[in-house]
Amino acid sequence: MTDWVAKAATAAEAADAYAEAARRKMASAIAPDGRVVAALADREQRLVHGFAWIATTSEALAATARWAARSQAEDRFGKIEELTLRVGFGEYLAQLIGGVPMSQSEFARAGELGIADAAVALAFDPAVQDFLGEGSTASSRLALAQRLRTGELPDEALDDDTMDMVRVQFRNFARDRITPSAHSWHLADELIPDTIVQEMAELGVFGVCIDEEYGGLGLGKMAMCLVSEELSRGWICAGSLGTRSEIAGELIGQNGTPEQKAQWLPGIALGKVLPTAVFTEPDTGSDLASVRTRAVQIPDGTWRVTGAKNWITHAARTDLMTLLCRTNPDIPGYGGLSMLLAAKTRASSNADFPDAGLDGSEIEVLGYRGMKEYCLSFDSFPVAADGLLGGKEGQGFKQLMRTFEGARIQTAARAIGVGWNAFDLALRYATERKQFGQQLADFPRVSDKLALMVAELVMARELTYSAARHKDKGERCDIEAGMAKLLGARVAWSNADANVQIHGGNGYALEYEASRILCDARILNIFEGAAEIQAHVIGRGLAVSARG
Repeated sequence: MTDWVAKAATAAEAADAYAEAARRKMASAIAPDGRVVAALADREQRLVHGFAWIATTSEALAATARWAARSQAEDRFGKIEELTLRVGFGEYLAQLIGGVPMSQSEFARAGELGIADAAVALAFDPAVQDFLGEGSTASSRLALAQRLRTGELPDEALDDDTMDMVRVQFRNFARDRITPSAHSWHLADELIPDTIVQEMAELGVFGVCIDEEYGGLGLGKMAMCLVSEELSRGWICAGSLGTRSEIAGELIGQNGTPEQKAQWLPGIALGKVLPTAVFTEPDTGSDLASVRTRAVQIPDGTWRVTGAKNWITHAARTDLMTLLCRTNPDIPGYGGLSMLLAAKTRASSNADFPDAGLDGSEIEVLGYRGMKEYCLSFDSFPVAADGLLGGKEGQGFKQLMRTFEGARIQTAARAIGVGWNAFDLALRYATERKQFGQQLADFPRVSDKLALMVAELVMARELTYSAARHKDKGERCDIEAGMAKLLGARVAWSNADANVQIHGGNGYALEYEASRILCDARILNIFEGAAEIQAHVIGRGLAVSARG
C-alpha cells in the first residue's frame, strides 16, 4: 500500500527546493548587492510576483503535508483524507511545473522565470512523479466526489478540545442564525440586524483575542480563525463584523497607554463599542505613505481632523474610529503619520453621521453589503486630547503594520468560510438538480469541480492555520499570513465561480444564493492588500533570505 503521507512530505521538500531556485533567480535580479532595489523590484514585477505565487504554493503543500501527518498520527487518516491529499498535491505540483495561476489569465511559468531546469528536477522527483501520475486523476476525483456526496468531509480536528468546541459552537450559530436570512439581508442591502450583533457579542466574537483582564476571551489567532471561518460560511459579513474589533483590539492592546486600554478594550470585547478602521483615502489605496488627512492639536490639547477617507466599512453604526492621519506635515512619508482613537456617535434614525465635523456617503457595492461601505469627510472633527494612540506622534504606520499579520490571517479565514459556503451550495444543487435523467453530480465535469473545491479548500485552510499557529507562538508570520490571504482569496473566488457554473443559469439569478457568494468572494482579492500588492510584499520580503 502506498504511504501517501510520507510521499507528501518528500514531495513538499522537493517543491520547497524549486521555490528556493525561484527565489535565487529573483534575488539576483532585484537585489544584486544583497539589498532589494525598489526600482528593480517594480521593473521585474512578473518575476517577483511569480516567485511569490510559487513560494505560496510550496508553503501550502508543506502545510497540507503536516495536516496529513497529524491526521495519520491520531489515526484519523482515512480514505477521504488520502483522496484529498492526492488530488490537492497532484494539482498543485502540476501547477508548479506547468504554471501557477496568478489570475485567470496570468501564470508563473518556469521557462519565463528562467528556472526551467529546476522545474525539470521537480518533475523527476520520485514522490512528485507519483502524485503527478496517481494524484489528481479522473478516478481519484470521482472517488472523492462520491464520498463528499454522502456527507463526508476531510479531517478538520485540531487536537485541541477548546478549539474543536469553538468550531462547533460557531458553525451551529451560523447555521441557525445567519444562513437562513443572509440572502434576504443581501438582497435588501440591509445591515446585519442589531439583534444578531448582540447575539454575536454574547458569544464573545468581538473579544476573541482581547486579554481576559479586559473582558476578552484571550484565545488567540487560531480561535479567531475558526470564528471568522464559520461565521463567513454563513455570510462573509457576519465573519467580517469582528474584523474591525480585531484590528482595534490589537492596535490598542499592543500600543495603547494603560488608560487607553482600560477605556476602550472592555467595551470592544463586550460588543458595546463597535470600532471601524479608517485608513484608506480616495487617491492613495494601498499607498499609505501618501495619507494626507491632517490632524492638528490646538491649544486646549484636543485634535482637529480635516480630510477625506474612502472604503470605510461599517462606518455609520460604530462608536470608535482607529484613524490614520498626518500629524506632522514636515515629515514626508510614513514618519509623519499617527494613529488617533477617535470617538464618534452611532447613526441615528435622523442621521448616519450626527457628529459635527464628520459626514459620510454610502458607496453602493456588488456584495459584502451587510455592514456597508462609506466615503467619509472630516472638517475640523474633534478628537480628545488623550486620543493619540500610545501618546506618541509619528508611530501610526508602525503601529498599523503590527496588526497586518492578524488582519490577513483573519481575511484568509474569511475566504475559507466563503469557499466552504460555495461548496455547500454547489453540492446541494448538484445532488438535488437533475438533467437528462440523472443528478448533476453524476456528470464527470461537475464531480471534478466538487472534488477540486474541497481539495483546494483544505490546502488553503491548512496554510491559514499554520500562520495562526506561528502568530500564537509569538513568532513573526507576516509572510505566511500574506501567503494565506493570497491563496485563500484565489480559492474563494474559484469556488464561487465553480458554484455559479454548477448552478448554470440559476447561478446568475439574484434569487439564488450562488450570485451573492460570487459577489462576496470577489472582494477578498482586493481588500487587506490587493493580490498584486500582496505578491509584491511576499516577493520582496523573501528576496534576501531563504525560507524557513
